Amino acid sequence: MSLTLTREEIVRLAERVETAQTYAHAIHKLTNDYPAMTVEDSYAIQKELRRSLERRGHRVVGWKAGLTSKAKMIQMGVNVPSVGFLTDRMARPENSVITISDLVHPRVECEVALVTNVDLYGDACSAEDVLAATDYVLPAIEIIDSRFAGFKFDLESVVADNSSSARYVTGGRPFRPGEIDLRTIGVVLEINGEIVAMGASAEVLGHPAEAVALMVRILHSMGEPLPAGSLVLSGAITAAFAVKAGDNVIARFQNLGSVSIRFSDLGEDDEQCQS
Repeated sequence: MSLTLTREEIVRLAERVETAQTYAHAIHKLTNDYPAMTVEDSYAIQKELRRSLERRGHRVVGWKAGLTSKAKMIQMGVNVPSVGFLTDRMARPENSVITISDLVHPRVECEVALVTNVDLYGDACSAEDVLAATDYVLPAIEIIDSRFAGFKFDLESVVADNSSSARYVTGGRPFRPGEIDLRTIGVVLEINGEIVAMGASAEVLGHPAEAVALMVRILHSMGEPLPAGSLVLSGAITAAFAVKAGDNVIARFQNLGSVSIRFSDLGEDDEQCQS
């Protein structure tokens, strides 16, 4: 497949997605208007979105893998994950308040985060290459947010929407990759004290490093490396669960520790002003 959209259409669709993200309002699938859109078109839109955010002062600090479970791949009819970029303004500290009104369809999922110390690139990148390039690993919660009405989308639309990237939180304590078996990390996700999901890191393509290696190969096809110092979210271990104002979320990772956040109609600064 190749590009079907003109440069003008790519810019216009990137502006549509950025407006939906900025003002937290739902839009219809991009393929409703452009049914012949390809995944290559979608990554061109995502790249244009990234350029626009960088012009406004956002700094790209890493990347995320999406659609990394076999079930999600089958559902979407793909055999590789999607990727999306992460910026410094998506990061939230552990135990912080996430403002729900800034999001359209917020959902939480548990992930293993890796931080790299050398560049990764090429179409032959392997899980072994990823582990050799990993400085340390951390537990993480990703807050995804599809901007499409009714939480209904296709692969082309979700990639253009930066693979539903919204917020992320890391916690626990760092481990060197050789100190822990990344394939067998057990995870429990709790919302308001109730266990809603349990899983193991092998849900992510058998091993989180496999998902990151596929991400590197996708980035290579786009002419980009995974730079040293990148924070990488390797993909969802658990299903994504919808959250609302008032919810308290904690993800407990075997050996790695836990990550907790809460959700509110107000931002953390607003809550402090009213307390």
